[in-house]
Parts: sequence; structure tokens; C-alpha cells
Amino acid sequence: MSRITPKLESLKRAGRKALIPFITAGDPTPEFTVPALHALVEAGADIIELGVPFSDPMADGPVIQRASERALAHKMSLRKVLEQVREFRQKDDSTPVVLMGYLNPVESLGYRNFVDKAREAGVDGVLTVDMPPEESSEFLPMLDEAGIDPIFLLAPNSTDKRIAKMGQLGRGYLYYVSLKGVTGASHLNLDDVAHKIKEIRQLTSLPIAVGFGVKNAETAAAISKLGDGVVVGSALVSKIEAAGGDTRLALKEITALISSMRSSLDA
Repeated sequence: MSRITPKLESLKRAGRKALIPFITAGDPTPEFTVPALHALVEAGADIIELGVPFSDPMADGPVIQRASERALAHKMSLRKVLEQVREFRQKDDSTPVVLMGYLNPVESLGYRNFVDKAREAGVDGVLTVDMPPEESSEFLPMLDEAGIDPIFLLAPNSTDKRIAKMGQLGRGYLYYVSLKGVTGASHLNLDDVAHKIKEIRQLTSLPIAVGFGVKNAETAAAISKLGDGVVVGSALVSKIEAAGGDTRLALKEITALISSMRSSLDA
């Protein structure tokens, strides 16, 4: 079993919601990533989503696209991301880490090779944006054998049949995309989110983390009342970008945001 389910169960018993930050590995530099992961945990993160840079991140908006470009300029690769997870594990063996990215780098490495290396590095979950459940029959048994959770995305227009399918095949949690569009989009409607999450809960017992459009502590607190966890990505990556390569400033800004969100979620 991965670290994800025990973490979420522990939070539920304590009456708390999971705070799940996302950053892109290697942005703005490879040396920034591991210290940033530790700092995010210290600021209140419960689970980490670590983005694997990719040249064509079709589900991501311009903010995370540019983060991938910056990371790739430093020759980041899936192998190097796994090395960073391994380094993170030297000091933190309890915080779940989910790799979020696209199928091409995984296929290039090879399913079996990737799963073996991910297990050895200490990866807990994999969210592959462009691998629908209908095409995952070869990959999922390998993840299951390795104790790595496959995490699926649900959208506002996901049908009951599709929700049930992802609830059956998924592990750890389901990631509900709270609005139509790419990461960083706006126009978040909490009533729509509440309605859809109610539908999802009737079809699966998996915890639900809500992301896309979570920009500040106020929004995070509102979202946390609807789901089991809150994912924040573009807001963090925007602060890293705005720091203009000043890694100390970037670290200060992202930890301040996560700390404020943690306080709001726990209030």
C-alpha cells in the first residue's frame, strides 16, 4: 500500500482536509525542487504532486507550460525527477508523493522500467493526464503490483459510467477538475462543484481532491468544505515564475501561500 490512503484516513479521523501543492520538477532550477518539497511540507502540505516536465503539456495553461519549458531548458527528464524523489525520501519517508504528467516520458522509459524505478525512489501515486482508463490495462497491473496508486482525473462533464469506471480502477484519490479548461483557468463556480461532487460520491467511495482554479486561501477553504482535499498548482508556479530566478524569494512566496491555505483549511 502507498502512503496516500493512510494519510487521507488519518486526516479524516482528525477532521482535517488534505492540502496538496503542485510544483514542476526542475523549475526554476533542478536544485530548487527538493528543498522546495521539504519547505512545502513544513508549511502544511499533506501530499505532494510533482509535475514531470513535458514539451507538449496539453492539459496545462500557459503558467505551467512555461514552467515545463524552464525545467526542460535545464535538461530535466523523468529519470531526473525520480532521482529528486529519491533524494526527498532521504529526509522524508512519510509524505506521499504523486507524479503528475503525460504518457510519452513513461512510454519512452518503458512501463516496467518506470514502475520499478518509481517504486525504488518512493513514489506513491501516478497521475497520467493523457492515459484514459480504457487504455491502461497494461500499465495498471504493474502499478498495483508495485503498490503505486493510479490516480485519475474527473471533469465537470464526466458521465456516471466514466466516474464509476475511474472509481473502480483508481486508488488513493480521484482528482476532480473543478472547471472546464486548462490549469490556471478561472471562473470557479462553487455551487457547480458541490453538485458534481455529490454525484461523484454516489458512484465511488474514493476520496476526492479538487483542483484547477484554487488561487488563494479563501478559495482553498471554500473548496475544502466540498471535497476531501485541495490541490493548488498554478498559483504556486506563478509565484515561482514571478520571482524571476530568485530561488530564495520563490521559496518564501510559495511557503507563505501554503501556510495561509493550511491555516484557512484548519480554521
